[in-house]
Amino acid sequence: MPKISTDTLWELAALEVRSRENGAGDEDTDQQDQSLHERTVFFTGSKSGGKTTILLRCLDRDEPPKPTLALEYTFGRRARGHNTPKDIAHFWELGGGTSLSDLAQIPINAQNVRAFSVVLVLDLSKPSSLWATQERLLQAARTQVERICSGPQKGADSRSSKQHDLIGIPRVLPTDHPDREIINPFPVPLLLIGSKFDIFQDFESEKRRVICKTLRFLAHYYGGSLIFTSSKSEGTMSKTKSFVSHLAFGTDRSKSMAIDPSKPLVVPAGMDSLSQIGSPPTTDIDIGSLHARNPLDLWKKVFERVFPPESTTERKQLKDPAKDLQYSEPLIDSMRAQKDQELDQYKRDATKSWKGLELET
Repeated sequence: MPKISTDTLWELAALEVRSRENGAGDEDTDQQDQSLHERTVFFTGSKSGGKTTILLRCLDRDEPPKPTLALEYTFGRRARGHNTPKDIAHFWELGGGTSLSDLAQIPINAQNVRAFSVVLVLDLSKPSSLWATQERLLQAARTQVERICSGPQKGADSRSSKQHDLIGIPRVLPTDHPDREIINPFPVPLLLIGSKFDIFQDFESEKRRVICKTLRFLAHYYGGSLIFTSSKSEGTMSKTKSFVSHLAFGTDRSKSMAIDPSKPLVVPAGMDSLSQIGSPPTTDIDIGSLHARNPLDLWKKVFERVFPPESTTERKQLKDPAKDLQYSEPLIDSMRAQKDQELDQYKRDATKSWKGLELET
C-alpha cells in the first residue's frame, strides 16, 4: 500500500473544508437522510400507568416490567432490507408521573429534536388525575422543544442553527380543514395512549363517553394520534405497537378509525374533527356560564366538573422522590432513618446545652 505524504493529507483536509463550505445545502440533506435512520421517542405519562409494559411489548422483549427509576434509556433496531443500514430508535422513559417533569430537558436536545416524538400514556382507570397529568407533562416537553427551536443556543455552531430553522409545526391537517385555525399542534409528533382499557370498560357509560370525547379533543387539538390499549389484550397491544413503530422506525401507520366509546379508540392524527367530536359532554352544566379563554380551557372546566382533580397536597408529596415507595431501598432507608433520629437527638441536646448557659452581663 503506497504511503500517503503529509502534504497530501493537508491537501485532502483543505479540500474537505472547501467542499463543506460550498455544499452546506448538501450537508443538511445528508443530515436529514441520516435522521430518517435514527429517531428518538420519549415515553411519559401517568405514574404506574403501564409505560414500561407498553414499551417492552413494542420492542418484543419478554421480560417482567420494573418500576422506572427517574429517567431510563433503551434502544431498538430494525433492518429495512438486506445490506442496508439498520434503523435505530432511542427510547427514553420518564418515571414518577408529573413529579419529575423537569427531567424532560435531558432527552430533548438540539441533536435529536428534528427526529423526536412524544408518547403520552394516560391511565384510564384514574380519570381524576388525567387532565393534570397531560397538562403538566406536555407543557414540560413543549417548553423544552420550543426553547431549542427558538433559535441558536449559546455556543451552538452554524450547523445546529440550521437544524433549528428546519424544524416546523407538524402539518397534520390540510390547508382547507375548518379546524386548522383552532387547533394548536404539538411541535413534534405526538401519540396519546389510554392504558388499562380492561378497567376502563367497566365504567358507567356516561363516564366513558366524557373521557373518550375529551381525549379525542385533546389528541385533535394537539394534532396527535390517540389509541386505547390494555396489556391483557393482544389485539389492542398489536395496534399500539404499530403506532409506536411508526414514530420509532417510520413504518406505515394504520388509517382505520374506531370511535365507539364502548370499544378501544383508534384515531390517527389528522383524521378527526371538532364536528365529529361534538361539544363538551355536559348534562347539568351550562356551558355559557363557564368563563373559558379558549376551547382547551372550556374542555378542561367541563372535564374537571365531572372528574374533580386530585388534592394539591397529594401532588406536592409526589414531588419528593425520596418519599416515593417505588424508589424504596430498605438498607439505605433504614440507615437514613437512623441518621435522622441521631440528628433530632443532637438538636435536642444542643438546645438543652444552650439553655443551661449563663450569659455574662
